[in-house]
Amino acid sequence: MTNDSIGIDIPKDILDAHRLSDWAAARIPNTPVGFRALSTWLGKGMPTRVVFEATGPYHGSFERTFSGKRPLVNVNPLQARRFSQACGTRGKTDAGDARMLARFGNSLALEPDQPLDKKQYELRELFSSRGALIKDRTRLINRLKTQSLALVKRKTKARID
Repeated sequence: MTNDSIGIDIPKDILDAHRLSDWAAARIPNTPVGFRALSTWLGKGMPTRVVFEATGPYHGSFERTFSGKRPLVNVNPLQARRFSQACGTRGKTDAGDARMLARFGNSLALEPDQPLDKKQYELRELFSSRGALIKDRTRLINRLKTQSLALVKRKTKARID
């Protein structure tokens, strides 16, 4: 295993990857086909860590695909941002974020996370979905208190039920 860090920024459509050892960069679709291309780009050697941050729902497929196959490190977005600020980084681009994530993992010698199994991913998704439903219900209940039209109230009550 080489002492190397890979940083990956995961927005909706394109993964930006940065390898610290040779400063190689890649832009790869955030799709199953793209994940195969990323595997090829990463090569057969195992990096020390592959650092990414979970911002939004777009990292789930990436994490499920590579968990247990690569040494993934899921970092807190706020901590990653603070590290970037401490390094004096002003601009924010996806490629720059990937480079910063690689540096963050290397500088702090972050240890890879324990791989999750399929059931744990399913539980995470169910928990997230439940939280969204609770927020929607609360929003509807609050809206109902200010509605005056009978038709709108009926529709809102039906949605709550």
